[in-house]
Amino acid sequence: MADSPDAPRIQVHSIPAPETGPEERMRARATASYEANPEDVNRVLLLYSGGLDTSVMLKWIQDEYEAEVVTLTVNLGQPGEDYGVVEGKARQLGAVDTFVVDAREEFAHDFIVPAIKANAIYGLAYPLFTALGRPLIAKLAVDYARQSGCDTIAHGCTGKGNDQVRIESTIATLAPELKIIAPVRSWAMGRDEEIAYAREHGIPVKGGVESAPYSIDDNLWGRSSEGKWIEDLSHAPEDDVFDLVTRPEEAPDEPETVTIGFEAGVPVSVNGSQMGLVDLLEEVARLGMKHGVGIVDHIEDRIVGLKVRDIYEVPAAAILLPAHAELERLVGTIHQNQFKANLDRQWAYLVYAGLWWEPLRSNIDAYMDSVNEFVTGEIGMKLYKGSARVVTRSSPHAVYDAQLATFAESGGLFSQQASPGFIEIWSLQSRMAWRLRNASGAADES
Repeated sequence: MADSPDAPRIQVHSIPAPETGPEERMRARATASYEANPEDVNRVLLLYSGGLDTSVMLKWIQDEYEAEVVTLTVNLGQPGEDYGVVEGKARQLGAVDTFVVDAREEFAHDFIVPAIKANAIYGLAYPLFTALGRPLIAKLAVDYARQSGCDTIAHGCTGKGNDQVRIESTIATLAPELKIIAPVRSWAMGRDEEIAYAREHGIPVKGGVESAPYSIDDNLWGRSSEGKWIEDLSHAPEDDVFDLVTRPEEAPDEPETVTIGFEAGVPVSVNGSQMGLVDLLEEVARLGMKHGVGIVDHIEDRIVGLKVRDIYEVPAAAILLPAHAELERLVGTIHQNQFKANLDRQWAYLVYAGLWWEPLRSNIDAYMDSVNEFVTGEIGMKLYKGSARVVTRSSPHAVYDAQLATFAESGGLFSQQASPGFIEIWSLQSRMAWRLRNASGAADES
């Protein structure tokens, strides 16, 4: 987690810094009802990652708004994060209070599970890990802002990303009395300007300025990278971008089959071993990383109208989503399966677009829960050098008759001798329409 919840940058060096200084920038008046005017800001809850953007913000808010700052850091399963260091840095930079919240269980049960039940993919490739995390982070920001007497919430999103929409729409929905500031969006600093500001004010940069060429966001469900060469569509991925997943060329030469057990649509076991949800997500991710599974190079249509390129590493999602979808198809009727695919796409779009609190999503969730009531069983996934494919299936609720699947003369749930009558009735309208329209065409020609 380099600077979450800061939205990744796009060509930051091409955006010139404004001629005015930071004082003039801050004094821009609010354009939305939930935005804070400078004179109204007294105590700010800052969504704080410890990265460059939010560390500069922590100092800048104190100086320019003459406001107290409380920091909130949310653990959604970012690998390798030292939250003690993050909290200590916030206090060092002047935070009057700091909160570090372990929200992994809530994230897994209340956000990832609904996504699994909805087979949630946006744009055919993105499993929504950042989009799922933002409404939870913003909800917690509201809770802790109220608890700590803050009148304003600050985030580190730019004006180009989706996260500004997800965070601000959540806050405006849940806490209309709170105001919002987004310094990175309003000051238009590029990365070089931020680094200069940090050096001038003695702000330590996590990992050093040169050690993190990419803008990173990660949690239990995946990791994204932007920046550097990624913005060049003709540039093939470089190896240093992959921090989680083994390059497929270097993955083991022997495949491994992992069996995922589901109960009512929720993954509950790996290779027969029952696990808590967070542990299961981490174990499936470990297996996927080992075998090079979950690398996605994706062109994404953002809410704000931009197309961007992202490199994703989603080992857990790349295994669990197709496993769930396969089991769901096995137990569902043809009509359920065809209908649900449309709702899956609608659910994914609502979440991607920052509308987690839209009532339609809750309505769709009710249908998802109903369909998944019988999505119980096991799916075997073969992992090999970047691929994860279904190889075995079993469920007590499978709408599947082994006898019907064979070429046996009879048996199962119907008699094959009844087929001609079905075919005659099934094709009746189509046959009549074809004859009528072709007869009409022949008459016109004569």
